[in-house]
Amino acid sequence: MTALCPEREIFLRSGGEVKFIRISRRAQLAAAGLLSTVLIGWAGLTVSMAMSSARIEQDRAALNAEGKAVASTASKVATYRQSIDQLAKELKERQDFMDDLYRTHFGKEGEAATPADVVGAPDKDSNGAHKLNRKISAAPEAAPLLRIDQRQRQFAALLTGTVQQRADKAAAAIRSFGLNPDTLARSAARAQGGPFVPWEGQDAMPGEFEKLAKALSRMEFLEASLLTIPSGKPTATPMLSSSYGYRSDPFNGHAAFHAGLDFPGSYGQPILAAAAGKVSFVGQRSGYGNVVEVDHGNGIMTRYAHLSGFAAHVGQSVARGDKIARMGSTGRSTGTHLHFEVRVNGNPINPRRFLEARKDVLQIQQVASARLADVGNRG
Repeated sequence: MTALCPEREIFLRSGGEVKFIRISRRAQLAAAGLLSTVLIGWAGLTVSMAMSSARIEQDRAALNAEGKAVASTASKVATYRQSIDQLAKELKERQDFMDDLYRTHFGKEGEAATPADVVGAPDKDSNGAHKLNRKISAAPEAAPLLRIDQRQRQFAALLTGTVQQRADKAAAAIRSFGLNPDTLARSAARAQGGPFVPWEGQDAMPGEFEKLAKALSRMEFLEASLLTIPSGKPTATPMLSSSYGYRSDPFNGHAAFHAGLDFPGSYGQPILAAAAGKVSFVGQRSGYGNVVEVDHGNGIMTRYAHLSGFAAHVGQSVARGDKIARMGSTGRSTGTHLHFEVRVNGNPINPRRFLEARKDVLQIQQVASARLADVGNRG
């Protein structure tokens, strides 16, 4: 720097006079230093301003992106909460409907019960409550759904217990007739079908609802089977002229097996179906004369013989108490009467157990009949 800044003299000539200005080395160095400082400062300021402007733009862009993200998230949250509230409302309406349906079909008997009193009810322990609270804490918006889900599962367990109790009563009533409900269930044809529609989000039905579905299926089958068991009197005659079993043949006096019960009466007296079913035969059979046979399903058939006339045709559906024929004395008969048989899978069994059913069994039949009739009317 010293070599670059020697002392300098500047000569000025004006009006014939010559003047000179001496610039010392120190002055040159001072001027150069000042100029360098100014230039460096200006360059630094320029760079600083440029960097600051870039940061501002970058921050502004980040703020804009964050604002958009926040707005989008807020919109999603609002939509999510609205969807949850709507779903909770729909679930509550469905539960209220289920409660009403429960009261309609099972009455006050079931209302007094609690989930802990029935088979399959969920345990109301503190561990379950803690699990539910943790779920609610993790997703507060889902609290209404989780509570309703728990309520519906408890309801399903409660209903399952009540349905199982009714099914057990129907099974006991069937046993009172000397029939095995499990055998009937194994031999019965279950008519089912329809397109496969997957349950969205589930590979299998939740346990509570699967138990309920199986219990309802069992109750429906047992009660429907109970109604097809012949327990109504086939005619108004209260007396029996011949019982089921071995007897002396009225024509030749030899020992013979009598496969039914004989009801004496007046000629043309109405003959009634002992249970609901479908007429499977109308015509004559050897020894029986004029015969009407009614198929009640599950291998059960009733036969009405020695008739004077028919009041039904093959394929006709009949209900308990419907007139199907008239009393007579056709075939191998000594007088006007009805020969009545009950057969299971083609084998005769004693009809007396059906005609002398206990009062409580008949009440169970009436309850089942009323429920199934109500379901049919609603369908």
